[in-house]
Amino acid sequence: MDPPASSAPRDAGASGTFEPVLPERLGYRIKCRLLGPPLTTARLHQERLSKTTALGVLSPDCISSSAYGPEQVLIELLPYAALAAFTLLLPITGVILVILILLTLSYRQVVMLYTRAGGSYVVARDNFGPKTAQIAAVALLIDYVVTVAVQSAAGTVAVVSAVPALGPYSLEITVGAVLLLAYGNLRGLKEAGRAFAFPMYFFAMSIGIVIVVGVIQALTGNLDRIDPTTLDGAVEVHHADGLVMGATVLVILRAFANGGTSLTGLEAISNGVSAFQKPEGPNARRALVIMACILAFLVSGVSLLAYLTHATPYAAGYPSVISQEARIVFGSGTLGDVLFVVVQIATALILFTGANTSFNGFPFLASFVADDAFLPRQLRRRGHRLVFSNAIIVLTAVAIVLLIATDAKVNALVPFYAIGVFTGFTMAGLGMARHHQKTRAPGWRRGLAINLAAGITSLIVVAIFAIAKFTEGAWVVVIVFPIMVLLLIRLNREYRNEAAELRELGDAEADTEAVYSHHIVIVLVDALDLATIEALRYGRSLRPSELRAVHFVLDSARAANLKRQWEHSDLVVPLELIECPDRRLYHGVLEMIARATAPRTEISVLLPRRIYGSILGRVLHDRTAEHIAKAISDVPHAVAIIVPFDASNRTGVLRAPPPPPTRTSGRGPSPAVGE
Repeated sequence: MDPPASSAPRDAGASGTFEPVLPERLGYRIKCRLLGPPLTTARLHQERLSKTTALGVLSPDCISSSAYGPEQVLIELLPYAALAAFTLLLPITGVILVILILLTLSYRQVVMLYTRAGGSYVVARDNFGPKTAQIAAVALLIDYVVTVAVQSAAGTVAVVSAVPALGPYSLEITVGAVLLLAYGNLRGLKEAGRAFAFPMYFFAMSIGIVIVVGVIQALTGNLDRIDPTTLDGAVEVHHADGLVMGATVLVILRAFANGGTSLTGLEAISNGVSAFQKPEGPNARRALVIMACILAFLVSGVSLLAYLTHATPYAAGYPSVISQEARIVFGSGTLGDVLFVVVQIATALILFTGANTSFNGFPFLASFVADDAFLPRQLRRRGHRLVFSNAIIVLTAVAIVLLIATDAKVNALVPFYAIGVFTGFTMAGLGMARHHQKTRAPGWRRGLAINLAAGITSLIVVAIFAIAKFTEGAWVVVIVFPIMVLLLIRLNREYRNEAAELRELGDAEADTEAVYSHHIVIVLVDALDLATIEALRYGRSLRPSELRAVHFVLDSARAANLKRQWEHSDLVVPLELIECPDRRLYHGVLEMIARATAPRTEISVLLPRRIYGSILGRVLHDRTAEHIAKAISDVPHAVAIIVPFDASNRTGVLRAPPPPPTRTSGRGPSPAVGE
């Protein structure tokens, strides 16, 4: 069982001593109530997955993109190409499938060579160096954030397509879903097991049935077709005829860029190779090929049904194209209604599950990058439930901001999506090409050709997306992307400079055998209270050569009153009053230290810090001790020690519970904290 949030008193052992009771703060007790008791580090282990389970767990992000990829192509084409948009959808889908094959061949080599998590970031780091790898890091981080937003928004579309009355609340539903996913992951939700593998197989089977039945109906002449020009609420449809009437090259490129979202998530298996059962590489390679085949079948099938049925996107985002296809194929009878709802449930499940994959991938990637000192070190720390809590909170906050900014519209989110995804593909392909060029192992020329083609093709897609979707929102990524890369490199430089400063110690500082012949301990006194007395006790425990109590006179009347109180107390250490006429307390402290400085003398300044439990108590008191300590930290041979005293708990220390009563005292033993 997990340990309780606070320890209760334990009976005395043979030694007659008691274990101390550690009182837990209110905030920690609330955390335990919301997230559950803390998990011990011993519980940290990785579950190895079979190929079947791993495929279901790691592929929802990729497979679910078939639910909205073809629809995004039609959104761009219909206003310009009229009904010819449905014809143009097929060759654009064909080009996307060719890129899918090329990327799959490239990633088959990635998963065989890099069996640790990290994907394109690790590939780029090992082959181009850590600085260049930050391009892949930023690409993946952006990809994970946008994946949460897009998948959650698309999942909501699946819900409101089945229940249109919920349409006006799409944003609220989407944000609620993201918060629910974040809460589950903060509790330690595991991306493992059959429960998380089920949605992918459920969706693939459901849409597979829709495609097969729809094609059979088309072959027998029983498949209905929609007239998009008569639909209320559909996207604008150009009324002229002709294959590319009004469809310029830019429109085709924009449609292709939108369709590229069908390939998002293809790198998921390369990011989770270490989760496979041994041999990890071959198992991951087989799962990758199966995933690519399923994706190719679903994307081509959904596109074909869109061509056959003329299922049309709506301006509001719902009902979705894939839901219209299911409705046309299954009809409106009782059985048709049941099957339609099943398809929508399957679609919503896989989309929300796809969003959840980012809550596993983003924190692990952030921890890798933080380990390389390119992100704040707080992101590599596991939290209360053995998850990277800080990274989960950052991911949730940014995703929600993105959803609010775009009103949770999938089409508005797409411009933020594919640049990050295909930049990751580019770094993986070019990185593997560099690897083959350096190692020249057997078959290196074939590997070089495949990966170079994959990398260059992905780079072209990035350029197409940046140009074609620039005015629709891609400009944000184009601007933010290089800024983030430079920011990560700058942060790494700061960490390296700090490490260099700590290594470049002088002989005196580096000599661990050096002993100071004189140690002066100075307690700064603001008032005669328990906090000051505790600091004096601690100062005595340091066995100094000289112990001083000093008060800086900022208010003469208050200083005189403090002096009288001090003299009437039982304190042995005399109180020194130092005039500070300009009220520059920090400057006065530094001057005092300078006067006390002597050869082979160490000065320790003790700063009593009073801690207040209530919010009002914290607001009413400043952080003087921290500011003084920061000023002292720059002075050679002087250290500042903050001595905390919890004013809300007058004991201020860990206390042992009282022994069991031996006589009637009117009250029993004190209860444990938290009872």
